[in-house]
Amino acid sequence: MFGSHLSIAGGLVNALIEARRLKMDTVQVFTKNQQQWRIPPLDDHVRDAWLAELARLGWEDRTVAHNSYLINLASPDDLLWEKSIAMMRAEIERCEALRIPHLVSHPGAFTTSDLDAGISRIIAAYDRVHADLPGYRTVVCLENTAGAGTTIGRTFEELARIREGVGDPRRLAYCLDTCHAFAGGYDVSTTAGVQEVLDEFGRICGPSHLRVVHVNDSKGGLGSRRDRHEHIGDGQIGKEGFAALVNRRELANVPKILETPKGATPKGTPMDTVNLRRLRRLVSREGKD
Repeated sequence: MFGSHLSIAGGLVNALIEARRLKMDTVQVFTKNQQQWRIPPLDDHVRDAWLAELARLGWEDRTVAHNSYLINLASPDDLLWEKSIAMMRAEIERCEALRIPHLVSHPGAFTTSDLDAGISRIIAAYDRVHADLPGYRTVVCLENTAGAGTTIGRTFEELARIREGVGDPRRLAYCLDTCHAFAGGYDVSTTAGVQEVLDEFGRICGPSHLRVVHVNDSKGGLGSRRDRHEHIGDGQIGKEGFAALVNRRELANVPKILETPKGATPKGTPMDTVNLRRLRRLVSREGKD
């Protein structure tokens, strides 16, 4: 199941329409302007248009949202922490209204505190949000990070500590970003490396809790801590690693989302189409069985 992060310019439903035009199987969106703290109400017409197209496509169980990059649930600053909690609550409410089952979220950065304090803040934040929104179906997928600065989530152990620490772990799962994993020191550039990394993820986080994969090649080298995405096969991960990934049977129905650079070839072919073709060509007949 392959898709990409697409623009919602002109209305949320346009991302669904564009995804099908580009022959995708899923899509990832921001449900609002991710660069603003302002949280506008979700317009009824916008919601209804999205839900109608979602039903027409039969995609109710496969779409993905990404929350705002402004959110930092690990912040030691009380004002920023409270604002982040309020926005996280709104992000989940919007996903629930739009029947988006997966909401990808960066864990956060501890800035002037330390790792343990940051993880404690994240756990406390999710416990508050879950208490405020009982019974919601949207699952937040904690995304691994490249590990730059004080960001939390470079290691699978850090991600697992968050999920295992909340009162209702059923409402948290994981998103694995291949570029972040590679830049963070997990070698997913070979068949053996992918097997080792995914097996390690399964032991630490639980294989059934991997709900989204971000398929991005990496400009930076192994362990570089550089979050710089590249087109599939053009970076340091390369085709062998992606071939191993897309042929893992347990990932067949997991949304695999491109966050590679946009643009087009000199002939006008969208780069999303180019990257999707590269991934699909790597899927072996054995992987489809």
